[in-house]
Amino acid sequence: MKKIKWGIIGCGDVTEVKSGPAFNKVKNSELVAVMRRDGAKAKDYALRHNVAKWYTDADKLINDSDVNAIYIATPPSSHEEYAVAAFTARKPVYVEKPMALDAASAIRMAKAAKEKNLKLSVAHYRNAQPLFNKIKQLLNEKAIGNVRFVKSELYKQSLSASELQIPKNAWRVDPRTAGGGLFHDLAPHQLGLMYYFFGEPAKVSGISLNQGGLYNADDMVIGNILFKNGVLFNGIWCFAVSREDEKDKCEIVGEKGTISFTFFNQREITLTINSKAETFSFDILQHVQQPMIEKVVEYFLDAGPNPCSGEEGATVMYMIDQITKK
Repeated sequence: MKKIKWGIIGCGDVTEVKSGPAFNKVKNSELVAVMRRDGAKAKDYALRHNVAKWYTDADKLINDSDVNAIYIATPPSSHEEYAVAAFTARKPVYVEKPMALDAASAIRMAKAAKEKNLKLSVAHYRNAQPLFNKIKQLLNEKAIGNVRFVKSELYKQSLSASELQIPKNAWRVDPRTAGGGLFHDLAPHQLGLMYYFFGEPAKVSGISLNQGGLYNADDMVIGNILFKNGVLFNGIWCFAVSREDEKDKCEIVGEKGTISFTFFNQREITLTINSKAETFSFDILQHVQQPMIEKVVEYFLDAGPNPCSGEEGATVMYMIDQITKK
């Protein structure tokens, strides 16, 4: 292949700005087809984004001879099914996070890709963004010395009754579709970065429960991870606080200082050593997945390494499973 010609399965909200337009902005990449079960919405997306073809049947998109790579952007419950179908058609896959409903499904996806000698990348796209690459650089340079522990806090207010009536919100708190609740939706960004920064986990544990009772999924999670390199991670997620108490903060504590940042308001990093703070500022990306898509395209064209393999994605799912298991 000299050019990656993408087909998107599931051209919903996540593809409107975060990812979809980036496929046409990356070198040697083009978006040629999209699929959504609602034909009117699929056609509308294609017209607005200047995409030549649209489908309501995923198999037809997968088997379109003009499509040579598949981006799966549906809810997690269908990721494995579509990935296997794409591999059967001999096409590489870029799949959204969370990678699957659970680790077992993610492992099967990674195994299927390996057995067919096909490429699979997972959309842990923060791994490719400048802000988080700067954090990794600071860690590699031992700017704060040896890392001791990481403390992460994410608090968000409950979804309202009216918000829960909106399909794009409702599926995210339906365990049958999403694997869990908002933890399963948002924690992959955080845990994926922890894996990116610190490598393989040695031990994972947690507590997960439903405090608010507003939907079937748990809304309160505490997780602990001991990485093989000795770094300890502690995270707390609560999706039932007041608006005034919302919080997004992560602090990496080392023997010489700290690195502080947020996961979802990606504007700056604060490096503090001996009570002296230095701030690194970053522009908000127009298309947050564009840096990752660039790396995936390079990988699919044999011009670079896999930016996030199926095995890495499965490890993140394993951490999620261990933290939330009853």
